[in-house]
Amino acid sequence: MFGLGMQEILVIALIILLLFGGKKIPELMKGLGKGVKSFKDGMNEVTDLPEEKKDQPKKENE
Repeated sequence: MFGLGMQEILVIALIILLLFGGKKIPELMKGLGKGVKSFKDGMNEVTDLPEEKKDQPKKENE
């Protein structure tokens, strides 16, 4: 996984646990999950656009 061994992953996890505490980690992971889901939804919207709309530049408010 990303060239990291099990020992490196454990050290990183321990540092995160010490910095944020046990109660904050689930909140952080929930926020991270929502961010990833939002990013995926945005990427799906871009790929679902019709071809003619992709070629047209967006109009800015004047």
